[in-house]
Amino acid sequence: MLATAGAGAQIYRCSDAEGRKEYTDRQIRGKKCVLLDLPGAAIPAPPREPARPRAQGAGSSANPGAPAAAAPRAAGPSAFPRVDTAEQRARDADRRQILTDELNAEMQKLGELRREFNNGEPERRGDERNYAKYQERVASLRDAIARSEQNVAALQREIANIR
Repeated sequence: MLATAGAGAQIYRCSDAEGRKEYTDRQIRGKKCVLLDLPGAAIPAPPREPARPRAQGAGSSANPGAPAAAAPRAAGPSAFPRVDTAEQRARDADRRQILTDELNAEMQKLGELRREFNNGEPERRGDERNYAKYQERVASLRDAIARSEQNVAALQREIANIR
């Protein structure tokens, strides 16, 4: 009986490959679990919320004269606060300016990458004695150009969507 009581108080710290930790009372397969030496320690379960009574309409048999309980507001477009038109226009203008600045910076970066790429024949550097290193840099430049072109297109779409 004492062995059973002691086994119930064991606490393990389990961590996965990404380093996330979880505390539990049993070992978990696929995770590295370490038994913690915590005499008499137990982790209490989170408290349960008491069951809420269902809302009853006005004139119900439980309380005939009571008004109906307010139903919780649904999260939807009507539940969000309204912003006046002038403030929204100012926000849109700020957003457009920020996106335009980002677009200009991305286009400048794309131009620099294309100049360095030199139509698929960038100049070899002194540290690239090995041809494989050169090919690796060319491939990374090609990837960076493609990623930058996608960023430019996404920013242009985002600017076009602003009212």
